[in-house]
Amino acid sequence: MKEIIIYSIAIVAVITIFGYSIHMFIGGLVEPETETTLITAGCLLAAGVIGYMAWDIIRRKRENPTK
Repeated sequence: MKEIIIYSIAIVAVITIFGYSIHMFIGGLVEPETETTLITAGCLLAAGVIGYMAWDIIRRKRENPTK
């Protein structure tokens, strides 16, 4: 349970920074609607990758609880 809290805090921080990075990279170069769509897609992709990594860590800990 403690891992879920830690991963949740990390995912919020990473997605915030990732979304802002996309905004800084393409902000002003494209239409605001396009920028919002790209930020949303990028953040969903990042959340999926981080979620998969967290799931993999938890799965591996359950397989080898002694390590």
